[in-house]
Amino acid sequence: MRQVSSMPWLALLSLLGLPLAGCASFGVGTLVASSAPADLSGPAASAIAGDLVTKLAEQVGPGSGTIILKPDGTPFGQALEMSLKSWGYAVATDQKTKGEKTIPLAYVIESYNGQVLARLSTGSVELGRAYSATAAGASPASPLSVMLRG
Repeated sequence: MRQVSSMPWLALLSLLGLPLAGCASFGVGTLVASSAPADLSGPAASAIAGDLVTKLAEQVGPGSGTIILKPDGTPFGQALEMSLKSWGYAVATDQKTKGEKTIPLAYVIESYNGQVLARLSTGSVELGRAYSATAAGASPASPLSVMLRG
């Protein structure tokens, strides 16, 4: 009988468990705290943010509303905001918006076993993926996990 490594399963279970780690309810105009490690390099943060925003745009449409984001001041928070703007989204970080389509967005970035687990959450979709990150950048280390909410 061939023994199967438990590491991919452990990473997948951890990624799927991330939604519980940052439970939040999304109301219209609600700002949700986000978190990322401060030691994630700028190039790695930019690569991860760029990949996730591309996938987010596929789910909610590019530039389809104002993103309500409460960044944490880390390189990832800054990279995410820049990537969202480059995709045509208006980003509100510290105020409520009126009369516009708003998309509250939260993120959680965690280091685990030499990989970076990343999750973006909105009221309608949740995206998650593991990355191999170095000081020079990051590349996907798992398939994209997409959870759509009714």
